Amino acid sequence: MKIYALMMRVLQYLKVSTMDFITQKITFVLMKMKFVDISSGLKSSGVPKMFIHRHGKLKIGRNFKMNNTIESNPVGRNFQCIFKVNKNAFLHIGDNVGMSGTTIVCLKEITISDNVMIGGNTCIYDTDFHSLDFHERNQVNEDISKACKKSVLIEKNVFIGAHVTILKGVHIGENSIVGACSVVTKNIPKNEIWAGNPAKFIRKL
Repeated sequence: MKIYALMMRVLQYLKVSTMDFITQKITFVLMKMKFVDISSGLKSSGVPKMFIHRHGKLKIGRNFKMNNTIESNPVGRNFQCIFKVNKNAFLHIGDNVGMSGTTIVCLKEITISDNVMIGGNTCIYDTDFHSLDFHERNQVNEDISKACKKSVLIEKNVFIGAHVTILKGVHIGENSIVGACSVVTKNIPKNEIWAGNPAKFIRKL
């Protein structure tokens, strides 16, 4: 029985490893088809969803790692990474960045710097999506065109916990940490821990 159980574990491992290899290749080809500028070292469990406008730009640095399946990171909620880059928008992801089930909606500019770790099911938006004026919201074209958009910048070595939401205009400084389930609405200086809804200063690192 022990030998059988060991064999089953080995087979299960091989199956997962083979599937990851296949989905990694599919992801790389899909990114190339979407004209994503991606460097070497991609690791992907599962395949993300990508909505990249032909006049938008997604650039990804070296050793990018993402999880898109429940098996690769069973933390609940969304399991696929989603990248949406609109016309004339620029999403830049640096070297050695990791994420799981992350949704990034870029209508202007979002920069994620080197060595950033993003917890499961985090959402990053650089837009309100809709106008704050109800008159404009009743007119589809005005609603979309007048929605506020502000760039987002996440600096090096930042650690973002699971289920965090980062809103438009936010700048998170180097080495800082954002606690799980936080909603970040304002800038976070470097070397600080913030958490809560809305996120507030907890302490210095």
